[in-house]
Amino acid sequence: MKAAVYYENGAPQVFRYEDVADPSCDENGIVIDVKAVSIEGGDVLNRAGGALVTKPHVVGYQAAGVVCEVGANVTAFKVGDHAVTVGAFGSHAARRAVHEATAWKVAKDTDLVLAACVPIPFGTADDCLFEFGHLQKGESVLIQGGAGGVGLAAIQLAKRAGARVFATASSDAKLDRLRDFGMDEGINYARGDLVAAVLRATDNRGVNLVVDPVGGDVLAQSLKIIGYRGRVVTVGNASRGERSYDIQSLAGQNQSITGVFLGAEITTPRVRRMIENHVKDVASGALKMVVDKKFPLRDAAAAHAYIEGRSAFGRVVLIP
Repeated sequence: MKAAVYYENGAPQVFRYEDVADPSCDENGIVIDVKAVSIEGGDVLNRAGGALVTKPHVVGYQAAGVVCEVGANVTAFKVGDHAVTVGAFGSHAARRAVHEATAWKVAKDTDLVLAACVPIPFGTADDCLFEFGHLQKGESVLIQGGAGGVGLAAIQLAKRAGARVFATASSDAKLDRLRDFGMDEGINYARGDLVAAVLRATDNRGVNLVVDPVGGDVLAQSLKIIGYRGRVVTVGNASRGERSYDIQSLAGQNQSITGVFLGAEITTPRVRRMIENHVKDVASGALKMVVDKKFPLRDAAAAHAYIEGRSAFGRVVLIP
């Protein structure tokens, strides 16, 4: 099969488009012919500095396609079914194999490009907001990086839950688009003082919750804009920033910071049901998924570079 591979970590230019062996089908797994690959933030970070667990390495968490092989112990899928899959690696290829516990059946009238983009962004956003962020109706939440995959999902889910939704983005044009997804207050982080803007908009009370997929200096700001009993949920580190944080000051206001990793619970019945519902809601139009741009799989380097340029609004997808 064809795959976008690399032999060493580095910039997007490390990708090579080559023939590699087809993945084997485990007795508890499935193999899909990949129709669409959603490039996740973790894919970019892993290419830049993650472990190369295969050689050459095929990076990538998330892809959707048509089931072409089924393991002997699998009963939930059959050849010809449509599925969206999540795995630790292997999405940037014409075929990928996963355990059935990290695959979800997709209705055949559902656009596989949209389906490919659902599990990680919506699953992560849901966990950040509700399972670990404890967001309640009437509370306020700030979504850092609102134009990203997790950001767009979190804005919609928070608004649907009855929250007042703040979001940040790098331009006024992106903020204008975010209003269509449920954002109430937008803040352009490229200009002005984020902390001052949030405190001004909340009469100096701060927000109840911040969802922060950016990390680094942005996380330091997030810790300054929560109110009494405020919560910060940190997920990923898109900025690749490294810094320490003084969390002792949180005690005086009974505030908290929680790290979230969807993968730790992705095979649990709770998360499987949650993602299944999000796949259905995106298919029906109840939730929106934005695909900013599609690239051929052979152009994985250009796709990764486009993401790192921070101009994307929504998902960037590879098509084998």
